[in-house]
Amino acid sequence: MKKITITLLLLQLFTFAFAQTKYLDRKIIDRLTDSIETEGKALYRSEWASWYGTDIFTEKFPGKQALIGGYISYETSSGLNNIFYSKGDNPMVLVTTSFTKEMDPAKYVIDTTSRKLTGQEMDLYTIRKAAIKRMASDSTFRVYKNSSLNPVPIMNKTGKKVYVLTGPTTNNVVIFGNDYLIDFNQKNEVKSVYRIHNSIIPINTSKATDSTQISIAAVHSHIEGKDKFMTATDICTLMLYERFTTWKTCTVISKDYVSVWDCSKNSMIVLTMEAWNRINLPQKTMGNSKF
Repeated sequence: MKKITITLLLLQLFTFAFAQTKYLDRKIIDRLTDSIETEGKALYRSEWASWYGTDIFTEKFPGKQALIGGYISYETSSGLNNIFYSKGDNPMVLVTTSFTKEMDPAKYVIDTTSRKLTGQEMDLYTIRKAAIKRMASDSTFRVYKNSSLNPVPIMNKTGKKVYVLTGPTTNNVVIFGNDYLIDFNQKNEVKSVYRIHNSIIPINTSKATDSTQISIAAVHSHIEGKDKFMTATDICTLMLYERFTTWKTCTVISKDYVSVWDCSKNSMIVLTMEAWNRINLPQKTMGNSKF
């Protein structure tokens, strides 16, 4: 009960006072929610394949590591592929690891045939390379202690893009924020660079020894002028790390909307701030009385 009360207090501190706000139509909110969730899960699948593909490559091919120029992951009609390619201006695929749609890390097929990159792979390679070059020359990108930037190329019906995520280099930490979106045109040239969150939010997930201190929820806010809803990068981070935490939900609060991610269902709902306050006001009042 103490932990729940503390969580409600944190939510109250993040909640903004609202006036006569003109909210989006519910159908538009639901459509945006679906598109963000779809993008976030696509980003997650790419990162999942890269995580496990890298583990498999490192374990099975230590002798090839000096030859590697990088890796990319992408979806296929049957599942997910992770490829490691050689160094140089004309890279060759050295190892391909294929996973099924079920995304079972124990079920995979390895192909060590050296081959040219397919058209899709070459596009992903090209925009990833361009993103790395832009990251090195553009002061928009920041690197923080105990973290590293990770460019993730994605191609789908919404276009060609590279998400740049910040990952922890230490254990028991989940990082939200310090993420970026680089959009590309059809010629694989950078169109725009967008900083998704204005800051970095590291959350310690070390297991608590006191049951009253177990964290059942994560919370962060989006400042005005940034995304009104939980972002695709938020969703990707949650799906990658939620199994290492005790979280049941993650809540993202903006001026006018509250996004809630259900960690057991891997789904998001978005409420207006007015609806959120109406639902939670009695609980907050009760929670405050505990202190």
